[in-house]
Amino acid sequence: MSQTMTPAPLELHREAVLPEWTDYNGHMNVAFYLLAFDHATDAFFDHLDLGHAYRKRTDCSLFTLEAHVSYAKELNEGDPLRFLTQLIAFDEKRLHYFHWMYHAREGYLAATNELLSIHVSLETRRASAMPEEALARLERLLAEHSRLPRPRELGRVIAIGRKG
Repeated sequence: MSQTMTPAPLELHREAVLPEWTDYNGHMNVAFYLLAFDHATDAFFDHLDLGHAYRKRTDCSLFTLEAHVSYAKELNEGDPLRFLTQLIAFDEKRLHYFHWMYHAREGYLAATNELLSIHVSLETRRASAMPEEALARLERLLAEHSRLPRPRELGRVIAIGRKG
């Protein structure tokens, strides 16, 4: 009897809140949430073989076009962090993906990050198509991740709702 594995977001990165990441309110400063998410993005790109080694090998890289961060709960100095990543969509030049940041010990959701990145030739500094091998890896991952529920925070818009 064969069992089908349940798809899951990727868990590729962990780190802890550093003392220099805290602000005068005594919690992790908003700028460092984005830095920690950037570390999770680096781990995601490395997993896809589109990270630092890829840049050195091909003179191409991924640049962020848009990033949305939603803050759910405070983090403090020393708190351990755990990140999950889901590929949402891609085309030959762009990746749309989503990160969750959890308190690794207490398990609560601290923040989310939705990103859109573009593949760029560093020689021309213009968008360029990803190589076929990368697209094939992305296709396999998307086939798995498209079976996951869409993140609740996906596509969020900043607004103050009106009553009445």
